[in-house]
Amino acid sequence: MADDQIGYESLMQDALRGVVRAALQEAANPRGLPGKHHFYITFRTHAPGVIIPEQLRARYPDEMTIVLEHQFWDLEVYADRFRVILKFSGQPQPITIPLKAITRFFDPSVKFGLQFEQQHHIDEARMASGDDTGGPAPREAEAQTTAAPPAAASDNAVVSLDAFRKK
Repeated sequence: MADDQIGYESLMQDALRGVVRAALQEAANPRGLPGKHHFYITFRTHAPGVIIPEQLRARYPDEMTIVLEHQFWDLEVYADRFRVILKFSGQPQPITIPLKAITRFFDPSVKFGLQFEQQHHIDEARMASGDDTGGPAPREAEAQTTAAPPAAASDNAVVSLDAFRKK
């Protein structure tokens, strides 16, 4: 969509993240997750706003998947992120995950899943490099950013792995 000045793809991704937020709000309810629902949530560990223990960030330098099923505590859902306490190596640890850091969401009890485009990651990388002009980039510029050499993408291995899984 070279002439999409409205940014429908971004709007759609944000709307789908709203589905994740609503599902998390259900889980944050005092009664917890209904039925057999449980969530696998994969997120970029180095995305802006992600707060996880440093040993987890070192162990999972690109992406990490958490499971919200039986043992999670104090789930708080906000407009742009969620916070939850999970046990890692037997120790309870609070983690905070912005919704824009989520790459995949799956509820195996009903075989429902979402996979998010990595456009936000491209935008964040452009801003971090100081290449942000303050407004939305033209679609042609985004295509050029996507085609950057592998050294420019910090989680290129994850992208390559996703491409591999689709084959």
